[in-house]
Amino acid sequence: MTGPLPENPDRGDKREAILDAALTLFAERGFHGTAVPLVAERAKVGAGTIYRYFENKEALVNAVYRKWKHAFTAAVVETFPFDAPVREQFHALWTRIFGFANDHPTALQFIELHHHAAYLDAESRALEEQSLAPARALLDETRRQQITKDVPSAVLIHIVWGAFTRLVKAAAEGQITLDAETLDQAENCLWEAVRR
Repeated sequence: MTGPLPENPDRGDKREAILDAALTLFAERGFHGTAVPLVAERAKVGAGTIYRYFENKEALVNAVYRKWKHAFTAAVVETFPFDAPVREQFHALWTRIFGFANDHPTALQFIELHHHAAYLDAESRALEEQSLAPARALLDETRRQQITKDVPSAVLIHIVWGAFTRLVKAAAEGQITLDAETLDQAENCLWEAVRR
């Protein structure tokens, strides 16, 4: 009796090439502007190859979304100083999301463009909610302790995330330079905006 066939060593490489190509195209052109043959061309595979890994374009965009949302969440949460004073936690959150933006600008652009899209499946939507849980818990606790304003944590999250994404976009457009001093100033402004 023989065991399972060995996995094709090219299989993982092709799948990753497809995910990388799809990330770039979905970030640049959006979901509806990205055709599967374009992804295949960019990944240097046949269009039929994509369907060996992903049932359809929706499955592909969800796979890209989950890959990068997991990476974003890990970059923010791993070794997070949950026991530190609240202001230090806010600083850690702020510097980590900008670290991810600096290291993975295309992935951030993709996440921001697609995070509330109708074509995300239940698993991707659950991951979105899960990724917000640490920030929501932090802000719920700071609100309970009367450290931050008495508004729903979702509002505070959107205030911080909105400022973050706009700063990243302004830097990409050459309107500002996101050096350490600018990031510190922006962080301090946002802390003043959310604290009591």
